[in-house]
Amino acid sequence: MEKNFKRTTVTSALPYANGPVHIGHLAGVYVPADIYVRYLRLKGRDVLFIGGSDEHGVPVTIRARKEGITVQQVVDRYHSLIKDSFERFGISFDVYSRTTSDTHHQLASDFFKKLYDEGKLVEQVSEQFYDEQTGHFLTDRNIRGECPRCHAPEAYGDQCEACGATLSPEELINPYNAETGNPLVLKETKHWYLPLDKDQEWLEKWILEEHKEWRPNVYGQCKSWLDGGLRPRAVTRDLDWGIPVPVEGAEGKVLYVWFDAPIGYISNTKELCDARPELGTWETWWKDEETRLVHFIGKDNIVFHCIVFPAMLKAHGEYILPDNVPSNEFLNLEGNKISTSKNYAVWLNEYLDELPGRQDELRYVLTANAPETKDNDFMWADFQARCNNELVAVYGNFVNRALQLTQKYYDGVVPACGELTDYDRETLAEFDGVKERLEQLLENFKFREAQKEAMNLARIGNKYIADCEPWKVIKTDPERVKTVIYISLQLTANLAIAFEPFLPFSSQRLREMICMEDFSWENLGSTELLPTGKQLAKPSLLFSKIEDDVIQAQTEKLAATVKANEEAAYRANPIKENVAFEDFQKLDIRVGTVLECERVPKMKKLLKFKIDDGLECRTIVSGISQWYEPEALVGKQVLFIANLAPRAFKNGLVSEGMILSAENFDGSISVTTVEHPVKPGSQVC
Repeated sequence: MEKNFKRTTVTSALPYANGPVHIGHLAGVYVPADIYVRYLRLKGRDVLFIGGSDEHGVPVTIRARKEGITVQQVVDRYHSLIKDSFERFGISFDVYSRTTSDTHHQLASDFFKKLYDEGKLVEQVSEQFYDEQTGHFLTDRNIRGECPRCHAPEAYGDQCEACGATLSPEELINPYNAETGNPLVLKETKHWYLPLDKDQEWLEKWILEEHKEWRPNVYGQCKSWLDGGLRPRAVTRDLDWGIPVPVEGAEGKVLYVWFDAPIGYISNTKELCDARPELGTWETWWKDEETRLVHFIGKDNIVFHCIVFPAMLKAHGEYILPDNVPSNEFLNLEGNKISTSKNYAVWLNEYLDELPGRQDELRYVLTANAPETKDNDFMWADFQARCNNELVAVYGNFVNRALQLTQKYYDGVVPACGELTDYDRETLAEFDGVKERLEQLLENFKFREAQKEAMNLARIGNKYIADCEPWKVIKTDPERVKTVIYISLQLTANLAIAFEPFLPFSSQRLREMICMEDFSWENLGSTELLPTGKQLAKPSLLFSKIEDDVIQAQTEKLAATVKANEEAAYRANPIKENVAFEDFQKLDIRVGTVLECERVPKMKKLLKFKIDDGLECRTIVSGISQWYEPEALVGKQVLFIANLAPRAFKNGLVSEGMILSAENFDGSISVTTVEHPVKPGSQVC
């Protein structure tokens, strides 16, 4: 529940400046954050909405090298594109700055220096992989090699996506630079670490005992990390792009991007407050105990914002900690995972160009499908159906009828309300408590349900005017029509307020049509928002239908992307060299029946199978948990390599074989099965 705070600082995850924003980012972070901020403003609360671009790290340097331009040119391009897209889409930041600003460099350096001077950081020398030909140390994800568990040839330095094993770069066989293919050597380097292990006790109390109101996905992920035990985390790295480490002996080192990026929230606030002194000092928004701090993020950033960043703030000693971190799950696209690298996404800048003037339609559908508790899916057919069947046929239809009839019968002047019937009173009673219901949902970050509640108001109005049929009654009881239109107009005015946080563009157009200059959240639920005798403007359609050709163009565009990716994947994985038939015969591929299947604790990508191989039960571990629920595989007959040498995992598990799966172009996995049931242990020939 809401606490007694004087003001609220709202942050949204800083998008990485190496590509445009897509609908997954919008649904996961920016639309819910904007809804919440607009609601707080309507309530008359003091709130700042802080955004900005994350411009450091390795990916931007890789893109710059590939394109033959400077890193600054890369981040300048995408910062400008992202900022412009947000503005056009109506994400109402109070400030949208960047982590390459002078203000940020200074504040991040000062933050590190304070922790360093006070002995809050730990200095360690370790061996890390180094490319002697390029003269660079490499991050885990830029290192590839042979998996020591399943011997897949292109495992990453932190994980094998073939078997799901969690790895460290040192475990890889024949590691190499994923970008250049150069072999790597181990070389000593010195870095500074945030000793998270020392924060274990207070973080457990603060999160697990004091913030049980956090969303289950947030609370659960934090608990999993804490149960596994926290370890020191490096805050510096060897790189030539970023904020230089401001201590002697740190030449050629920069602040790790995960360390400097969240400080961007603070530096962007400082930049805003320095430019607008009437907002108060930036310290008020970050250090005053009467300020509430709320982070909107995607689920891949939960640990950084709930464990790591709070540990940084606590170590500094002057900052408040987040009060809530309402993280969403992921949004998929047409049944597949959104992929930036494969260009498989609905990009915001392209949507705004190709469907001009339809910002609210996308906001509405993304909120209706918001992945608040689990991953959800965006489908173009569903987008069309929701727009046409809900926004047009319900909300838009009601508003258009009410305003057009006012124009037709009363020259656009609000008529006087006559005697109420029982049906009138029942209708008014239905939206009497809408403000309280919406507040309860919005205060608890239940934006999907809140938007449903607002749409329910439109359904009430649509049903009311359809049932009353004023276009018929005008001939027999014109006084009755005045009451029907008056009530319909009051509902219309309420909709302009209720939908303001969700659909700001259409809400503004509606307020212009009903000449509603002054409004606030406190007016919601009133039956006297438009006084008798008020002259309204000429009405126009609030929403228009999404035609089939628009949807077809978008689905064809996605299909073309899928085809291009499939062709690229095939070219990248051509048929391997011929092998002798005798070599193939060495593989003993058999059919096994899955008796049991369960997730492996603390190894989120692994499933542990108990397989009936015809003679006995064997255990096989496979990294496919993101594609299957364990219970869905029980009873299935799968193909597995029976004579693969056993492989041991760090947690003591031993895998006695390998289940065969097919990998789709998008990385999704499909387990191979047999068409008809066969006896367990049957050989594949």
